[in-house]
Amino acid sequence: MVAIVPDHAPMLPAPLPPDKMPRHVAIIMDGNGRWAKARGLPRAEGHRYGTENLRRILNAAGQMGIQIMTIYAFSTENWGRPPAEVQMLMRILETVIERELLELHQKGVQLRHIGELDGIPARLQRKIRDAMELTQNNDKLILNIAFNYGGRNEIVRAVRHIVEDGVPVDRIDEKLVSRYLYTGDLPDPDLIIRTSGELRLSNFLIWQGAYSELYATPIYWPDFDENALREALLEYGRRKRRFGKTDEQIEREGL
Repeated sequence: MVAIVPDHAPMLPAPLPPDKMPRHVAIIMDGNGRWAKARGLPRAEGHRYGTENLRRILNAAGQMGIQIMTIYAFSTENWGRPPAEVQMLMRILETVIERELLELHQKGVQLRHIGELDGIPARLQRKIRDAMELTQNNDKLILNIAFNYGGRNEIVRAVRHIVEDGVPVDRIDEKLVSRYLYTGDLPDPDLIIRTSGELRLSNFLIWQGAYSELYATPIYWPDFDENALREALLEYGRRKRRFGKTDEQIEREGL
């Protein structure tokens, strides 16, 4: 994969050597409503600014060498929000697809939806499917949009499909379960970033994130810019990823 570079924009240098850069970064884009409230604006404005910020971060991530991004856009728990806000979030995704799809396609972004389509308005379902079909062969950046997504639901769904496929019990292991997840053909996220200062995964990639590095920042999502992303990557580069091994083992293996 190669980096996304906006037309006539200077390249952003990668903050880490290529062999130290996370391949897959996931982001819990939190704090849109609080960002708006702090400025005396309606919550809708926070979500609008948050959507605008996504374009900036996608460009920066692509330039820095990140190959896969997964963003948490709408959780299964978000259905519990006021109906007007839920409808607004549905409209925002539909608007983003209409406005950004062709540009993302031209830049080689492959769009994927992870989560349940059932329950989403039929017109939005069609737009999501059309976007995935149009971009399915792109290979510069994979963007997973977790919309109507819940980590526990994803695992239950995987187990049901394993049972439906009649897989013998002695063939079920972690690798097989992983293949039945929405991200079954992708590596697990190396880094999960959460904005707005909260310190929880909130049912996001709870299987895939078992060994992900977690990074929390108090910055609200609309203000999370290229410099904030760079700092998250630099912090990732300072971490030691042991995967259960000792420091001595890691040093001997040259990791």
